[in-house]
Amino acid sequence: MSTIHVSDSVVSRPRVEGDREQQILDATLEVLADVGYDRLTMDAVATRAKASKATLYRRWNGKVSLVIDALLSAKSTPALPDTGTLRGDLIASFCGMGGLTDEQSVATFASVITAITRDQDFAEAFRREVIGPKAQISRTVFERARDRGELAPDVDIDLLAPALAGIVLHRVYLMGELPDEALITRVIDQIILPAATGPR
Repeated sequence: MSTIHVSDSVVSRPRVEGDREQQILDATLEVLADVGYDRLTMDAVATRAKASKATLYRRWNGKVSLVIDALLSAKSTPALPDTGTLRGDLIASFCGMGGLTDEQSVATFASVITAITRDQDFAEAFRREVIGPKAQISRTVFERARDRGELAPDVDIDLLAPALAGIVLHRVYLMGELPDEALITRVIDQIILPAATGPR
């Protein structure tokens, strides 16, 4: 009987889940957009979410895991397209939700870009959890094109797969261009497809 009593008295700490968890993740994204990763603190998120800092630490062990979960909650990874052509797949994956025309996705990247060079723990988690799935989609698009015979035989997929995002983000952050579908299509037609298919 006493054993049961002892067992009954053991109470695990309540987890943050469901709607409350999403409210905290949304608050994290808001703070991230306002001040960037470098200046984001657990205190600031707790205040924005109207929660105690202890509540946050019951679910997340620190800033890195909280921000990564918040980024993942935004569902910023596009679905793997299958249009039947390399051009169609590139337009579908880069111009839809989570792609380069998604303002939230681009703004979020801007808010963490300095942290990638300064915070090794965050950089590793960001590359693995956030960038990794997007990079795999891009690679799969090129692998399918190769299997369909669309690529030139000597194309280096590891070099080419991230090129579209690199070119567009360069124009966004360094040249101030808006990443609309017209820009992305021009890069695809004038740079990516010629490089992928070789001389015509």
